[in-house]
Amino acid sequence: MKSRLVLNHREDWLLPGSPDDPRLFHSDPSDQILVYPSSLGQGYRQKIQLNEDVTLVIMDYVIHKDVLFDIPGENACTKFEFPLDTGLRHSEFIPIIGFRTLGVGQLKKRVFEIEVIFEGSAVLTYAQACLERFPTHTRQIVEGIIASLWRFQGGRPGLDITEILHRLMNYAAKGTLISCSDITLGHILADALYSETVELHYANRVPITPSMDVILGEILSCPYRGTTRRRYLEHKALELVLLRLQAIVTPSLNKTDLNTIYQAASILRSQIVNPPTVEALARIVGSNRLKLNQGFHQVYGTTPFKYLRDCRMNQARRLLATTDMPVESIAAAVGYSSRNHFAKAFRRQTGVNPKAFQMQLWQCAS
Repeated sequence: MKSRLVLNHREDWLLPGSPDDPRLFHSDPSDQILVYPSSLGQGYRQKIQLNEDVTLVIMDYVIHKDVLFDIPGENACTKFEFPLDTGLRHSEFIPIIGFRTLGVGQLKKRVFEIEVIFEGSAVLTYAQACLERFPTHTRQIVEGIIASLWRFQGGRPGLDITEILHRLMNYAAKGTLISCSDITLGHILADALYSETVELHYANRVPITPSMDVILGEILSCPYRGTTRRRYLEHKALELVLLRLQAIVTPSLNKTDLNTIYQAASILRSQIVNPPTVEALARIVGSNRLKLNQGFHQVYGTTPFKYLRDCRMNQARRLLATTDMPVESIAAAVGYSSRNHFAKAFRRQTGVNPKAFQMQLWQCAS
């Protein structure tokens, strides 16, 4: 097994840098510059505090060593990520409210992106803005997750989702949430609801549009300094997020066809061990193979087969993080007849071997 580095915070391993670093597109003495040590990678993270609630982060780095992030709990924030590299690019929306976060560093892959992070009173504003634009199907899943978090906190029933979300965010911001540092969402969500969280992986990914690209370029080429620079970057960051919110669109299918795709996806999520073929799945939902494939591309941007693989990996990560089941048993539980085939698929998607992933998590927990 390769040696691994386990971190309790994404920035634990970074070193203080200088605003005079020639790699930076622009800088100010008030910026926080963090650099990657040569023993682990190379590159930087540049954090620009735009106002009390909004931070802009520009990062460009490559990791040379396997890294597992096991973060006990982060402060409540709403984060929007905008990759700057070439190729297929998607912006991601990531809400954080204090639960344990597990992840793997992208070994030998350049990460070049801009993040806009909202904290304080802005967390709820932008989380709700995303929620309101999600399709009804996705919004119902998010509301189920929010309700589960509220019950876990001992919250009383009868409140509407907006009020629950408001209270959860306030608790997280004040540090008064019941401790979530040793658990993940996989520990508290019911099986059926957890299986649906794979839908959020697709709903949270929005293609970078040409208009967003223009703003990203303007952020990188900011010509100003001091207070003017900060105001300019704040304006551009908010404009960028607004464009991103406007790009969340409901798939262009009629209600009947859309429900057919959602029904097919539900069948795949519930039958990951012994799923139907695409042809059989199409017959079950009253469609045909071509129309089903086209519908999956319109709704999820992928094929039924790849959607099934994501469902399997989603459940595998949960079992690895929340149980002490042997890897062979987990492979079988998510539909793989061979441990080797499962390990290859898991490593391809996450960058780490499932056994190493499980061992590190349980070492952290102990």
